[in-house]
Amino acid sequence: MAAESRFDAKELRRVLGSFVTGVTVVTTVDAEGRAWGLTANSFSSVSLDPPLVLWSQATRAPSHSAFAAAERFAINILAEDQIELSNRFATSGIDKFSGVEIDAGTGGVPLLRGCSAWLECMVASRLPGGDHVIFVGEVQSIRRSDRRPLVFGSGQYLVADPHDLGKPPPGLGTTVQSQLHAARIGARAMARLSEEFDETMALSVWGNHGPTITAWQPSSRPVSGSLPMGLALRVTSTATGLAMAAHLPTEATRWIVDSELKVNASGANMGPVDEIELNAMLEEVRTQGIAIRAPGRFWGSDRLVNAMSVPVLDASGQTVIALTAIGEADRFPDAHSDLAQALKRTAADLSHRLGYPRASVSAEPLAAVAR
Repeated sequence: MAAESRFDAKELRRVLGSFVTGVTVVTTVDAEGRAWGLTANSFSSVSLDPPLVLWSQATRAPSHSAFAAAERFAINILAEDQIELSNRFATSGIDKFSGVEIDAGTGGVPLLRGCSAWLECMVASRLPGGDHVIFVGEVQSIRRSDRRPLVFGSGQYLVADPHDLGKPPPGLGTTVQSQLHAARIGARAMARLSEEFDETMALSVWGNHGPTITAWQPSSRPVSGSLPMGLALRVTSTATGLAMAAHLPTEATRWIVDSELKVNASGANMGPVDEIELNAMLEEVRTQGIAIRAPGRFWGSDRLVNAMSVPVLDASGQTVIALTAIGEADRFPDAHSDLAQALKRTAADLSHRLGYPRASVSAEPLAAVAR
């Protein structure tokens, strides 16, 4: 008697879905010359000598009898812009080939145009596999284009990009090139954080007008319908500005900080009024690894928002980018939240990838350093 499973089918599907795959459409023809096809991500290589590949199909699939009898099949590896084809061939009860551009492969097996690659195969064996049949094919012909493949994982379509390999290109310091590299890996981290916590995220660099937002990742409840690119922020009264200034040389920030302190002292803007107060705030950022902004108005609106910002450091220990989470003040997570800790861990990881020594994430209570 088989042992009772300790997990259900949905849990197993979620676990298996964490294995990221490419997406294929497997095609064949039956004895009457009718074309059949279905979307599959169960495709895998088996052997190079002899050249064998496999894929599996549910025995209850409408096209199973056709594939079970056919002696040939083709693996069409979909390109990244062929999501519509993937969805079409995953749908039952329609004419899947209607309007689809195809070429005739060996034996009349259809080959879908525009794919990333194609493999034409002879069936080598069919093996039972629970509620599926495993088809092993011997590769007879191959072709590849320069189009990037479509990717699927965790129930959604993905894109394939070169990995950053954890390190910047050789010889990069605090240069435009290192900033570009940091912005690239930071943008991906920002997108992941926004998806996980459903908060609006911004990526900033130090530009010729101080802290400047170069990318946004809106949440399902963005703080504004207008998220302007190239927005220059104040240093002394924004979480982003303080996060960046905390790890930049004084001479790099002096020209903008002096004028802001004068405005703050006049009462025209909230923020520190002298260097003593500002330096205390910057030291708090260095100690805690994060800058917190208490309620303030979002650019161009009356909406009150809170913000958390973390500096990402290069190998020399200077800020190269900042990642900032922004949300409505009445519901935004506080300084002790999972979001704050995730921001700090992300900044530490990105900084390490840019050559800065890895440091432990502080678990101490965080203070609101920007009011």
